Amino acid sequence: MITLLLSFLALLVGYMTYGRLVERTFGPDDRVTPANSMNDGVDYMPMKPWRAFLVQLLNIAGTGPIFGALMGACFGPVVFLWIVFGSVLGGAVHDYMVGMVSERHEGKSIAELSGIYLGNGAKWGMRLFSVVLLLLTGTVFVNSPAALIARLTPMENDTMLWVVVILLYYVLATLLPIDKIIGRLYPVFGTVLIVMAVGILGGTIFGGFHLPELTLQNLHPSNLPVWPYMFVTVACGAISGFHATQSPVISKCITSEREGRRVFYGAMISESVIALVWAAGGVAFYGATGGLNEALTNLGQSGVVYDISTGMLGAVGGLLAIVGVIACPITSGDTAFRSARLILSEVFNLNQKPIRNRLVVTIPLLAVSAVLTQLDFNVLWRYFSWSNQTLAMISLWVATAYLLKTNANKLTSLITALPATFMSAVSMTYILMANEGFRLGAGIGYPVGCVFAVACFAFYVVKLNRARQSA
Repeated sequence: MITLLLSFLALLVGYMTYGRLVERTFGPDDRVTPANSMNDGVDYMPMKPWRAFLVQLLNIAGTGPIFGALMGACFGPVVFLWIVFGSVLGGAVHDYMVGMVSERHEGKSIAELSGIYLGNGAKWGMRLFSVVLLLLTGTVFVNSPAALIARLTPMENDTMLWVVVILLYYVLATLLPIDKIIGRLYPVFGTVLIVMAVGILGGTIFGGFHLPELTLQNLHPSNLPVWPYMFVTVACGAISGFHATQSPVISKCITSEREGRRVFYGAMISESVIALVWAAGGVAFYGATGGLNEALTNLGQSGVVYDISTGMLGAVGGLLAIVGVIACPITSGDTAFRSARLILSEVFNLNQKPIRNRLVVTIPLLAVSAVLTQLDFNVLWRYFSWSNQTLAMISLWVATAYLLKTNANKLTSLITALPATFMSAVSMTYILMANEGFRLGAGIGYPVGCVFAVACFAFYVVKLNRARQSA
């Protein structure tokens, strides 16, 4: 229990200290933001800071910090270290920098930012990569809540019915102005999500459950290697490239650059708190990593969430928790499709104010997702997880290029270059070793992953020296 409480404290201290350092590195000022200068009544609209924070939190906090944290908890308490340090030094930096750089460039997507700072080839590669990731994300966030809703209703075997209902909701949320559904419902769902996390935390602390203290030992029952698997399994709770597609959505709505740390960095820290709660709750409820892993295998992620919620909080509290878990992925799925619409509108230069132009992009996107829902969830999740971390790697390098270009002190770019290098090693090693990748052993995956990361950092050092000489 001490490990869990210290983890919460570390996140708070990280937000108060490292978050301020990141903010000073970027240098927010009093310029007019796109929310005011480009207000179109659809995607660019001023939003109060508290509402922007809750919308950003719901955008990024899909099933990742819940399902991913539960699967990551199978490695043991070492997962707490990744959630804390991954978020403070990587994930929150990633979300803040992408959101603020996007705001400085009229709310452009991460694909367009890649083109500006990494070249035209990177732009087209990121356009394709981002849309594919968002389709996978939206599909994952259709299947998981549909399965949980079906479990809670008399129509337990009619998951497909709920898939259709959720997809229809996504059509509306993707098409309508951001203040009509997202701006109104998300604060409510955000409150439910926070209350749910508090409930699970209370059940874990006061329910008589035992939590193992910190150990670096790998406790995964299947002896799955911590490196790189844990760093990909827990994506949204520590660092996630999906967030690079979501921060530009809210960069179009903040009314002051000085709101950025609270909205972007703060939302990521809050998501990490949720991930810690579920990681701890999963191990505590099932008694050990072996019990949790067995439950995940037999019941699936939705079944485990249902059992933990009702087992810890009873019928009423469990229902509240489950509503939060249902709302969480749905409110990330709709903005995933919204982000995909915006990226494609940039590709085809389609003004998104006329609803006809929004329909032209939205309907094909949802149709493709409907087909993808027929694929195995676990397969989708694994590709989604690797894509997440690869996009995070690229986004951090984009932020690094931005700092090299704009900051007088070029060494400040290390604040993004170091986590970018780390994620380069994670992404390359994972795709070489994983079943959905090249299925090579650790003897190849580890050294090649390290060499790739070193090569990326060496290229950065070359760019750093050139930037310092020309300054």
